[in-house]
Amino acid sequence: MDLRPFQQMPFASLPKYPRIPHSYEKLPSKEVVVDVDGVPVRTHVKVKGKGPPLLLVHGLMTSSYSFRYVIEPLGERFTCFVPDLPGAGQSEPVDVPYTPSFLATFLVRLTGALGIERCACVANSMGGYVAMNAALGMTPSFSRLVVLHAPAVPLPRYTALRIALRIPGSQSILHSLIAGNPLKWAHEKVHYIDESLKSLEEAKVYGAPLSTEAGRMALWRYLHDTMDDRLFQKFEETLLNRKLKGQKFPIPLQLQYVKYDPMVPAETGPRLRDAVPDAE
Repeated sequence: MDLRPFQQMPFASLPKYPRIPHSYEKLPSKEVVVDVDGVPVRTHVKVKGKGPPLLLVHGLMTSSYSFRYVIEPLGERFTCFVPDLPGAGQSEPVDVPYTPSFLATFLVRLTGALGIERCACVANSMGGYVAMNAALGMTPSFSRLVVLHAPAVPLPRYTALRIALRIPGSQSILHSLIAGNPLKWAHEKVHYIDESLKSLEEAKVYGAPLSTEAGRMALWRYLHDTMDDRLFQKFEETLLNRKLKGQKFPIPLQLQYVKYDPMVPAETGPRLRDAVPDAE
């Protein structure tokens, strides 16, 4: 099927398997329990490769499955550790606010539980925002960080999201919309430049957590707690204050942004680059 960039095919037309094969399901997995300030999080992690450790962090509404086409190539140079964030993929949801601080602490404690402290990290979308928060923390987290198109600055769309999620009854409405067809919801809310890569297999992977009330609550927490425009503003102010004081980002940082993305406006990249002038 010849699709324009970001043009989705109907859910009913999804092929059973992706048109480009991958080995994600066959990759070795492990489970670790990550203690986040007294909150145990049972975490699913894919592990593949040889060489220095590399942590790959996925974004909102996805899981470690989103790296399915790059784990094997990267595994030729690195030992890839690819976790599912709390409440995503096969990691359990936990009943606490999913603030950037909580998730950043989770990443730091995860590297400790895996024995890969100070590893390199590549983090996508919301995962990139969380990883940057982790890098700014008191405890050394990564040796270097590549951020792929992460939301990180306050924009009107995030303000609108916060207001919408605080309308009485909005949580129940969101739960009902997702519960009607979790797989279809996952398919429609995840966006690719090449949508022909999608499949029913993918919809099942991303939709599985949303098939439970706890999983839907985890998504609510990501939208309500993590994607808060006021916290984006605080994060940008932190970076700008460091810039004024002549403080570099704690580790080498590379920012990768594209001209168009349905979820993260392209202006985010230049604003981050201005706030972190030492970033690549």
